Amino acid sequence: MRFSIFRTRAVLALLAAVFAGTGILAPALAQGDLLVAPTRIIMDGRRGTEVILSNIGSEEATYRIGLELRRMTPEGNLIEVSRENGNAHELAALDMIRYAPRRITLPPGQPQSVRIGARPGADLPDGEYRVHMSFSGIPKTPELAGPGEQAEGISIRLTPIYGVTIPVMVRHGRLEAQIAISGARLIQQSDGSTVDLVLARSGGSSAYGELHVMAQGSDEPVALARGVAIYAELDERRVSIPLSPEQVAQLNGPVRIEYREMPEAGGALLAAIDTTLN
Repeated sequence: MRFSIFRTRAVLALLAAVFAGTGILAPALAQGDLLVAPTRIIMDGRRGTEVILSNIGSEEATYRIGLELRRMTPEGNLIEVSRENGNAHELAALDMIRYAPRRITLPPGQPQSVRIGARPGADLPDGEYRVHMSFSGIPKTPELAGPGEQAEGISIRLTPIYGVTIPVMVRHGRLEAQIAISGARLIQQSDGSTVDLVLARSGGSSAYGELHVMAQGSDEPVALARGVAIYAELDERRVSIPLSPEQVAQLNGPVRIEYREMPEAGGALLAAIDTTLN
């Protein structure tokens, strides 16, 4: 990744200023030389929004923008789904999302916005409709050998293609999600220890937040897992939180585990359990 820390800070400051003006709290996601903010989009279909892309590299770069269908597995992985295998909810999401432009060329340090809107139909059932927006780098065409130059043997050049994918959700109607935590236990193996637990979800929307594992009576988490999502297609998601030996020692006794909204979304408590890790 080729960029100066000063340029990166300048771009982040610009992104912060842009979103401060719109009232949007927007963490940024970087991959290769591409910076994207925000990392999640939630709309109600009445007004559009935008994503800011910035090239934090030292060379001009071109990015292709598209929509994908992805489903979450109980382990929290996202698997790609073809349009042919999409269900009614997924296909409705693909059809209602509008965005422009579809391709962007950015000079170094230059941000540009991608406008996103949704057009839900009048008879659309209440629910959460999600697609994943992808931003993929387009590699430059390699230069051909000039006159008089002769290639010796076979030359293979591998060009990495960087990409970022973010969820775009339209919530239609009055939706809620109820979350419960169960099955918390300590797993100790030769290659490390984890706290394993299950997040159960019911209701019409997904949930997104962070898990705090605390010694009972303390407000400071011993272990913290940020950006834990459970999407609306799942009733349960299994989560493993890595622990160091020092963290394991601090959790030798009653513990409290909380699932909270992300701090930038208000940090509201979504679920909690008091237990002992066995």
